[in-house]
Amino acid sequence: MGYALITGASSGIGYELTKLFAKDNHNVILIARREEILKQLSRDLKDEYNIKTLVIPKDLSQSQSAQEIYDVLKQNNITVEYLINNAGFIVYGYFSDTNWSEDHEMIQLHMETLTHLIKLFLPDMLKRKNGKILNIGSTGSFVPGPLNAVYCATKNYILSLSEAIAEELNGTGVTVTAFCPGGTNTEFAKKANKKISSANLFKMMEANKVAKIAYKALMKGKRVAIPGTLNKIQIFSVRFIPKTIVSKLLRLMMSKYQ
Repeated sequence: MGYALITGASSGIGYELTKLFAKDNHNVILIARREEILKQLSRDLKDEYNIKTLVIPKDLSQSQSAQEIYDVLKQNNITVEYLINNAGFIVYGYFSDTNWSEDHEMIQLHMETLTHLIKLFLPDMLKRKNGKILNIGSTGSFVPGPLNAVYCATKNYILSLSEAIAEELNGTGVTVTAFCPGGTNTEFAKKANKKISSANLFKMMEANKVAKIAYKALMKGKRVAIPGTLNKIQIFSVRFIPKTIVSKLLRLMMSKYQ
């Protein structure tokens, strides 16, 4: 049996997805920076579900990380049936004020490493005529994001890339799903900005619920999935509003939390 490779597996949606794959008897490859958390998760999954796990501690904001992961798995003859590009983070603030090194790491993680992982594992999937890829975008994938400018731009890239590749793969047996959640109650959200997180916590979906929707969308081969009725309504609505107005509204909303 092949494996599900899950980036950002140490917390949040990624953590919940590992449990869903394990529950369905899929072996998992756990990737994140925090090795001790991954090792504990690995032990828990083995004990509860009797599956195989592989821990690869890796900083995916480093340019060589995707190739290093692929090489390790090739050397161990491990087949990746599911590629879950979940790892991510957000940098909040005016573009002129945010730190370039953080912006650059986010661009590297959300765009280059994600793209490189797909580039590496997709040919093997096509040879087998079997495989599924899940790329985690955001409701921010659909809008310009004042005070989240680079984050939303990278998430838009993920959505566009996913939809384009999904069409190219039509009829091959391989699918790509772009999953675009809104606010989710995770460590990711709390780290982004404590003030925003505490103010909006009541609006956020729980990570386990979001992960279940993502998992079902992946298994069904959906091209784009948005969890939550309110999120779907918001995304549908912005199609009919000029982007200049959307930008002004989003800036006004985000500026309240400065």
